[in-house]
Amino acid sequence: MAVVGGGLAGLAAALECADAGAGVTLIESRPRLGGATWSFRRHGAWFDNGQHVFLRCCTEYRRFLDRLGVSSHVHLQSRLDVPVISPSGRTARLRRSQRLPAPLHLGVTLARYRHLSLPDRARLLPAALALRAVDPDGPASDTVTFGQWLAARGQSPAAVERLWDLITLPTVNLPAAEASLAMAAKVFRTGLLEEPGAADIGWSRLPLGRLHGGAGRRALEAAGGRVRLGTAVAAVEPGPSGVRVVTADGNGDEYDGVVVAVPHDRVGPLLPPGTVPAQARLTELGTSPIVNVHIVYDRRVTDHALLAAVDSPVQWVFDHTEPAGLGQGQALTVSLSAADAHLGRPAAALAAGIVGELARLLPAAASARVEHTVVTRERAATFRAVPGTAALRPPAVTAHPRVCVAGAWTDTGWPATMEGAVRSGSAAARRLLVSVRPQSRLPEEVPS
Repeated sequence: MAVVGGGLAGLAAALECADAGAGVTLIESRPRLGGATWSFRRHGAWFDNGQHVFLRCCTEYRRFLDRLGVSSHVHLQSRLDVPVISPSGRTARLRRSQRLPAPLHLGVTLARYRHLSLPDRARLLPAALALRAVDPDGPASDTVTFGQWLAARGQSPAAVERLWDLITLPTVNLPAAEASLAMAAKVFRTGLLEEPGAADIGWSRLPLGRLHGGAGRRALEAAGGRVRLGTAVAAVEPGPSGVRVVTADGNGDEYDGVVVAVPHDRVGPLLPPGTVPAQARLTELGTSPIVNVHIVYDRRVTDHALLAAVDSPVQWVFDHTEPAGLGQGQALTVSLSAADAHLGRPAAALAAGIVGELARLLPAAASARVEHTVVTRERAATFRAVPGTAALRPPAVTAHPRVCVAGAWTDTGWPATMEGAVRSGSAAARRLLVSVRPQSRLPEEVPS
């Protein structure tokens, strides 16, 4: 077996094949594994290309961490608890009840949410209950934006900006005004409205390059797999008895089956026309960027592990001190989703603006000295989950039984998250194993 692409989808697929007893070669064009989750060292500290978190409901991603042997290196909240601050000094909390069932577990925190007026708060729970009834897989859900749906249910612009988009932006990587109702409904139903603890937030205590790429390579090689880094693939050519993977230097090897786990804008040219549904239209999935501003202070400026902001260009802030490996001071990462407006800004100007905003949001930051700032930009962080994109997301299986595709952009039922990537890789590998080994029984599908 071969897996083309060494991101989370590719790693999950390769490990699934290896654990089933298949010989597997993982081929990656870059000199590292981990895909969109990678780390680098600068100014004596470790930084990630972006802040990535997961939720308790991300069951396949958590199983993936278990398989890599790194679950002890992540932190998972025992209870959803997010401070939401504003430049005025007003603070509210998004905190779930530990006793009430969903969706009532959010009733108290919504009723006390100080960033909204009393009438706006009164309209939140009815909208949440209505959202619980939306079918994310229903065709009608992918024809309107989440913003249109919210407006029709009495949600004011302030409610959208100060509450609904706090969740929609980091999970769908689009504001409610652009995001498909289908994707937003999936996020809110699975994460917030069906199980009380589903939205408890987790994050890595290590640089992501070590958590995923480094640990992934060790696990795969220990299972007998082979890793080829710095090897670009030019074509995947299905044949009558196998699949040939042709590298950029013109050489090729034949395998029993292949999982192609590369970004959606790269997969089309690798495969013969017609291999994947709507193959010529995959680029229409588009891209949505994420920008992160990393700031190292000479002292601690907040005791919060994470926080969200309203009425500010700052969206989410994370304490990155531990994975950065700092001996003193504090490292904060400010994550800016749907960051199209920030792509063309000079790094120094962008960092200065965010530093100024943090000084308004966090009083201790105003008197602290900034040691370093680093700006990272992921221009194609996710596909653009606008209405109509569901029809463009293909299943794992293709027109050739020995070729499957994987990636967070495929039809996982999830937005482009680490959970979606891992689910796609595992599902593609399972389908491929059954195709290559007809005597095998198709494993039970992972529930969406």
